[in-house]
Amino acid sequence: MRLVISALILVAALYVVMLVAAWRMQERIVWQPPRLAQYPTADTRRLDYRSDDGQPLFAFLIGDPAQAPGLLIAYHGNADLAAWVVPWAREVERATGWAVLVPEYRGYGGLGGSPDYLSSQRDARATYRLAREQLGADSARIALYGHSLGSAIATELSVEHAPAVLILEAPFTSAREMARGPLAPVTLLWGVIARIHFDTRSRVAELDVPTWVVHGERDGIIPVRMGRAVHAAARIRGELLLVRGAGHNDVSDVAGEVYWSWLRRALESASR
Repeated sequence: MRLVISALILVAALYVVMLVAAWRMQERIVWQPPRLAQYPTADTRRLDYRSDDGQPLFAFLIGDPAQAPGLLIAYHGNADLAAWVVPWAREVERATGWAVLVPEYRGYGGLGGSPDYLSSQRDARATYRLAREQLGADSARIALYGHSLGSAIATELSVEHAPAVLILEAPFTSAREMARGPLAPVTLLWGVIARIHFDTRSRVAELDVPTWVVHGERDGIIPVRMGRAVHAAARIRGELLLVRGAGHNDVSDVAGEVYWSWLRRALESASR
């Protein structure tokens, strides 16, 4: 009996340690900024602005929103940099004619500050203000895109500022469901310990916005079933593109012209 009681105490202690660790480290798990600060080559304009709490931010602009059919605001993943997304953004402009704005997160790309759930919302709002007030983009011609973590940020912003179309690449259903992998036991008390409340599946079900989803079938970071679930939950469904043989970061490379045709259709739907 003593061995049983000792074992139960040990299990309870380990569980408490896991809860404390998950509570303390959740932002570090979600946001993983590369220890680099890079600036793209020529033909890329950097725009500096501030969030409403005074945090300095910047974004890279590709193309001219005044001449383009619209402006695509693109949010990158958790271990990415805005500078690394610029080549993709250039290809978007070439393939679709749309201008692209790629914002950087606080704590990334040489910016100070520490990213968290509330600051991600605050900074996304600041980027939207930049697009509307400084770039003069018509709200009816703004589309939102997000890859991985960025898909959740783009979706959260869509609740407050409905875009012409919401484009999600490798989206996850919710932060809670993502935690079920490495942190499965702590999800029992997720509502108590969580400070990160991304819930893309629930959000898209509320949006009167066409939601287009693309996902690699061999994604080892965010399983393709999550992309399927997000698309299925959307109130207004755009096209679902599942790319055979693609992982988490190589969807456009593996799919090639199929991907760019899909993206063109998504953005063309925003102009109707």
